[in-house]
Amino acid sequence: MSAPFSSAPSVPHPRPAVEGKALREACSAFATGVTVITAATGLPGRAEGTTVNSFTSVSLDPPLVLFCLHRQSRLGPVLRQSGCFAVNFLTHRQQELAWAFSGRDSARVEEVPHRRTPEGVPVLTDALGHLVCRRYAEYDGGDHLIVLGEVIELGLPGPAESPLVFYRGAMHALPGTA
Repeated sequence: MSAPFSSAPSVPHPRPAVEGKALREACSAFATGVTVITAATGLPGRAEGTTVNSFTSVSLDPPLVLFCLHRQSRLGPVLRQSGCFAVNFLTHRQQELAWAFSGRDSARVEEVPHRRTPEGVPVLTDALGHLVCRRYAEYDGGDHLIVLGEVIELGLPGPAESPLVFYRGAMHALPGTA
C-alpha cells in the first residue's frame, strides 16, 4: 500500500517564488495538442468557444478528461449553465481557427462549420476528432479552473491528418505528417 499524498509537502529550505513568466517559458518546451472547447450558451443558435492546450485524458473507467480554463474566460459561465461541452482536436490546417478562438474578442462558433449534438453542443466539423463531455467536476487551480468532464460521445470523422501542436509559443504541424 502506498502512502497517501500530503496536501502541504514540507520544504526543507524556503525558496523564492517562481515567476509566472519564467514558468511559462519553461513549460513552452513541452509540446501539446491544440483544442477548441465549445459549449452552447442557452440562447437559440448561440455558442462560445475558446482555444485550450491544457487538455489531458484522466480515466478510462469512468471515461474522464480535463482541461484548464482561465478564471476570466467567457466560457466559464457558459460551461456551468450548459453542463456539456465538446473538446475539438485541431488539425495542422486549423491554425488560423485556433488563433481566432484564443483572444478575448473570439471568433463566433456560428461562423465556423459545425454540427450540434442532441444536447445542443457544437462540434467543429473539420476537426481531427472530438469528445462530447458532461461537466463532471470543477476544481480550483489558482488563476485557472480545472474542469473535469465525463465523455459521452467521441468521434474521428475521417482520414487521419496531422494534428496542430503548440510548442515554444507557436503552433506547428508535426514534422513529416503534414
